[in-house]
Amino acid sequence: MLVPMNPLLKLALEAGPLALFFVINSRYGLMAGTGVFMAATVVALSVNWLLERRLPVMPLVGCFFVLVFGGLTLWLNDELFIKIKPTVVNLLLSGSLFVGLYLKRNLLKVVLGAALDLTDAGWRVLTVRWAWFFLLLAVLNEIVWRSFGTEVWVNFKVFGIMPLSIAFSLAQIPVIMKYQKPEAGEGAGAP
Repeated sequence: MLVPMNPLLKLALEAGPLALFFVINSRYGLMAGTGVFMAATVVALSVNWLLERRLPVMPLVGCFFVLVFGGLTLWLNDELFIKIKPTVVNLLLSGSLFVGLYLKRNLLKVVLGAALDLTDAGWRVLTVRWAWFFLLLAVLNEIVWRSFGTEVWVNFKVFGIMPLSIAFSLAQIPVIMKYQKPEAGEGAGAP
């Protein structure tokens, strides 16, 4: 049985490629930053596989989009593709969650069900909130890359999207606490 991954290592594997993208972009430009971002994302996913013998869904999906949009950026020598990647990914996530709700299939529960034990109402509340949040991130990305230069967009990607996502995640803790299923032996009728 594999030991759960150290939370700091997990954070390094998730945020490390983005940090490298920022550093390399600031020194050598967007194309070099994109190439390093692609390579670092593959390395991080590979390390995750070696340590846990599984590929987590969100980093795997993220890697796919980094390789596709980063590859288009480098192949066509056009920074547009790496700039629209967050828009496309966030629109797909938002749309998937909204469509899942419409079809009465909670996709957030499918992805996070092993980590959280919530009531169906709790999963619906979280899913609606995340769907709107992903839509907001897509709109913000479009505003920033269309209104400002590449350096501002890179700073927004590193110092805007990630902190906003962390803050939003933390803001969901009251919902998680409110809708958490009681553990066995708790609640009415328990001695």
